[in-house]
Amino acid sequence: MKQSLHLRLGQQLTMTPQLQQAIKLLQMSTLDLQQEIQQVLDSNIMLEINEDEGTPSEAISTSESNVEYSESYTSEGSQTNIPDELPTDSSWEDTYEPVLAPGISNPETVEFESQRSNEATLQDHLLWQLELTIFSERDHAIAIAIIDSINNEGYLGNTPEEIYQGLQSQFEDLDFDEIIAVLHRVQQFDPPGIAAIDLSDCLKLQLLQLPESTLYRQQALLVVTRYLKLLATHEQAKLLRKLGVTELELANIVFLIRTLDPKPGEKIQGSSSEYVIPDVYVTKQNDVWQVNLNQDIAPKLRINPFYSSLIKRADNSKDNVCMKDHLQEAKWFIKNLHNRNDTLLRVARCIIEKQIGFLEHGSIAMKPMVLRDVAEALELHESTISRVTTQKYMHTPNGIVEFKYFFSSHVSREGGGECSSTAIRAFIKELIDNENQAKPLSDNKIADFLQEKGINVARRTIAKYREAMFISSSSQRKRLF
Repeated sequence: MKQSLHLRLGQQLTMTPQLQQAIKLLQMSTLDLQQEIQQVLDSNIMLEINEDEGTPSEAISTSESNVEYSESYTSEGSQTNIPDELPTDSSWEDTYEPVLAPGISNPETVEFESQRSNEATLQDHLLWQLELTIFSERDHAIAIAIIDSINNEGYLGNTPEEIYQGLQSQFEDLDFDEIIAVLHRVQQFDPPGIAAIDLSDCLKLQLLQLPESTLYRQQALLVVTRYLKLLATHEQAKLLRKLGVTELELANIVFLIRTLDPKPGEKIQGSSSEYVIPDVYVTKQNDVWQVNLNQDIAPKLRINPFYSSLIKRADNSKDNVCMKDHLQEAKWFIKNLHNRNDTLLRVARCIIEKQIGFLEHGSIAMKPMVLRDVAEALELHESTISRVTTQKYMHTPNGIVEFKYFFSSHVSREGGGECSSTAIRAFIKELIDNENQAKPLSDNKIADFLQEKGINVARRTIAKYREAMFISSSSQRKRLF
């Protein structure tokens, strides 16, 4: 083997750090962007939040303006004289004037405003009741193990057998019947239906806590313990035959069951709702639709004038070079953030321009549109449009919707023209919402309605759209009450 050196010329595409950061910011959601901005603020001393009043454009232009290098920071009131020597018994307050954090104007409200409300958890609520109930020391320990296994919805996360196995090391002579006995006592706690094994058990516990004189209580107990599956699939004919009741009586039985809570724990714990922050707002002003960025999703940034003034042009020391790098990175970040917002706004305006019908008449007036349509209109790449529309939300008169909601495939219409698949789904939902529940529309009947409007859609396509909207079949939607 012979070793040798060769020179070769070639071209290669490389992504600069600035471009990598621009792409990263472009595809970030609002929450991710806020976290990224905070991380950059913590790591780069050249960046700071612009607390000055002014428009967002003014904040950006100020941030992007060239920073003059000087030997010292000479702005009036921006430099504090620090004595070279301080008495050993001096304190911080003796030397520096107290300053409040940005955004806090009244020192008397600092402690109050910084406090957060401590919401009681479901376990706290159950443990509080446990302390008010007489238990032996052994049963008290078993009850704590049961309460610890209850999830936020109020169901047992572990089976009684698993709880029994977990306590055997603590109580060698423990009997499984003791677990069941304590479980039955915990199931009498508030809220009704707590510590249930499954949905049937949860509904049964709630019915048992109703007065025995409650109408249709016994029949409802029979339904939730033996025929809950028939109720879930709306098989009324079988329920009528199994229970031996009339249609009116069955309607009253089902009404009683519907008053029960399938997730009793959420009354105390609360559901973990996810909130969406819109990136843009769409409003109508003087009969013209306006699209504006949500200015609250990110703080206004600027270059810190004090630290930037400490940089010296001819100084190549390690500290000075480091500060120069921080300054350049800060400028890149502000510029990329500005470009992200500009691209986001352009894409949003283009979408609204093409989907005016959605704003005026709802989803049923949606037009077919793909990423390429917006990319060609804005002279951008499809991948850029894809990044911008992912996890970005728009506040419209018809609710908050994701950017991607406006993109859909097309279906040809008789006599020419195209119809959006989103509009077809909206039309299907509208038909089902207004149908006679005693005689629900079949997929074939829905296809006939669409055919009358000149839209040729196969029955299988109707079923696919319906299932995508989590709508049951006509047989499952049928109700006698």
